[in-house]
Amino acid sequence: MKKNILLLPLVTLVLIGCATTDDLRRVQMEFDRRIKVVDEKVETVVDNKILALDPKFAALQAENAALRMELEKTGEAISASRRNTAETGANVTDIRDNLQQLRGQLESQVEAVRKDVTAFTARSGRREEENKDIRDKLNNINFKLNFIENFLGIGKREEQAEGTEKNEKSKDVAKGKPDKESAYAAAYELFKEGKFDRSREAFQNFLKQYPDTEYSDNAQFWIGECYYFEKRYENAILEYEKVAKNYPAGDKVSNALLKQGISFLNLGDKASAKLILERVIKDYPNTNQARTAKATLLNIK
Repeated sequence: MKKNILLLPLVTLVLIGCATTDDLRRVQMEFDRRIKVVDEKVETVVDNKILALDPKFAALQAENAALRMELEKTGEAISASRRNTAETGANVTDIRDNLQQLRGQLESQVEAVRKDVTAFTARSGRREEENKDIRDKLNNINFKLNFIENFLGIGKREEQAEGTEKNEKSKDVAKGKPDKESAYAAAYELFKEGKFDRSREAFQNFLKQYPDTEYSDNAQFWIGECYYFEKRYENAILEYEKVAKNYPAGDKVSNALLKQGISFLNLGDKASAKLILERVIKDYPNTNQARTAKATLLNIK
């Protein structure tokens, strides 16, 4: 349509006649002017249409920019997630390796503890057997001692003396004699009741008051016996030694030496026990104490 309007003057000139050069130039200039006008109008129309559509376009641009930002953020999040996943995977691998190492160490420790427990159990079993043997030996010795004491009459003579003391007590008191028999009998009664600490103290007090009487060696012997039955063998050995040292002429020396040797044996000192028992056999032959010493020596390995 626009082209037809522009070509109309040219067609008119052709129809009128042949046109000159100036005419053609003028026509060309007019043609160019009109084209420029048309272009300006077209541009104006286009600009107006663009302006009319501009809010929607701007909104689309803003939405597009927002989408781009979201896409960038999403991309960054994905990248971070991938890095975290990679790091997590590496951490999991490290943790797995550490756990494997710890498991190996723990298994080694458990195995070591198991071996220690096994060894301890074996030692405990052997120790229990050794303790049982020792208990059996001690029970056997105690049984033999009880048998020997009953066989030797230790205690019976004390009971007989106690009866005699009771019969003579009133006479001694009437004559003004010290009541040594009563003190001795009271100390021995405590011994028979198993009150060894009190009996020992009573015999010690007796010796302080009556250091040199017919009962003094017996009192010293029973002090040793109190320690012996308390299984305080070191103290018993010292008290038995006082019997032989302070009352060498008394009738308790052989008994004191015999019990001294047995006390050494209970302490595990076999060498000292042998020396004492051999002394009993040598110094008191053909006595019950010597026979008991011989039997005891046969059991010492």
